[in-house]
Amino acid sequence: MKRFWKQVTLDADRGVLLDGRPVRTPGRSPLLLETDALAQAVAEEWRAVGDTLDPRAMPLTGLANAAVDRIAPDPARFAADLARYRESDLLCYRADSPEPLVERQAAAWDPPLDWAQRRFDVGFERVTGIIHRAQPPATLRRLGEAVAALPPFTLAGLSPVVTLTGSLVLALMLVERATSPEAAWSAAHVDEDWQAELWGQDVLATQARAARRAEFDAAVRFLSLLG
Repeated sequence: MKRFWKQVTLDADRGVLLDGRPVRTPGRSPLLLETDALAQAVAEEWRAVGDTLDPRAMPLTGLANAAVDRIAPDPARFAADLARYRESDLLCYRADSPEPLVERQAAAWDPPLDWAQRRFDVGFERVTGIIHRAQPPATLRRLGEAVAALPPFTLAGLSPVVTLTGSLVLALMLVERATSPEAAWSAAHVDEDWQAELWGQDVLATQARAARRAEFDAAVRFLSLLG
């Protein structure tokens, strides 16, 4: 779509206006933002559009669209789908060798699991290898309840963090400001970093990781703008 607007403003409901006309989601709903900070950031994305609109350069707008169109109509269903990651959280599946990798995983992954155990009063089954092992029913229930309690805009930001890290625990820590984005990203890439140290960097893999990191950073910023 070619840029047709000159002025971007906000209305009293935190809706973005293009030359006084409201922006709508792909589903044709009004795009109303949850906080003043998020509304200002989304408005800045629209102000930054050049001659042609590129949705890939507007990640906050995309996440807000998802919150309104995909999540708000049935947040319980979306939350239930996202919460399935609790059944196979990255942090629970460990290597049995070599010892330096085992130690690195423990150093990066034990603290987040310890936090979740204290925060939600749950226990986790740690597994050596990749064969699935069920987590305790109480753990599944309480983590599912934690995700179900989140509002649509928070779920929109949480979703890419969960899928990009493979860890619901790390994502919940970020939502509750219990860890930093850098610590969460590093923890999610212990295995990948180990392989890169052993075999060197692959150009395509490096490019793919940079794209994932940009998506991760956008989701983290989206969450931070929710207050």
